[in-house]
Amino acid sequence: MRRALAEAARAVPAGDVPVGAVLLGPAGDVLSTGYNEREATGDPTAHAEVLAVRRAAAALGEWRLPGCTLVVTLEPCVMCAGVLVQARLARVVYGARDEKAGAAGSLWDLVRDRRLNHRPEVIQGVLEEECARQLTEFFRAL
Repeated sequence: MRRALAEAARAVPAGDVPVGAVLLGPAGDVLSTGYNEREATGDPTAHAEVLAVRRAAAALGEWRLPGCTLVVTLEPCVMCAGVLVQARLARVVYGARDEKAGAAGSLWDLVRDRRLNHRPEVIQGVLEEECARQLTEFFRAL
């Protein structure tokens, strides 16, 4: 999670919300990283989670990422949760809850919806205070 927090900080100079992600392979090795790049790229899908998944899939040459874990500083939104399910990730680990848009247990629980064919394990609250503080400080500065 500390690596994801460092990635999140990279979003701030471009004026983007500090969310960072690290995608780990089945053995725990770092396959890819990402941070929010919506402002820098003008791409509404350039969320940290989506970018990390895209980069890992490209590196492996495979869209399925079984056994992999995504570590992210903020609970994934609906779009990102859908990407995690589609990529067949084994688990998602997140820091801060997102009561306004979270789709991994807060507002919705898309990743564990029993109607879907794949449901990643969810581990929440890892370094939650640090992750929340980074976001709070960003929005306070605005």
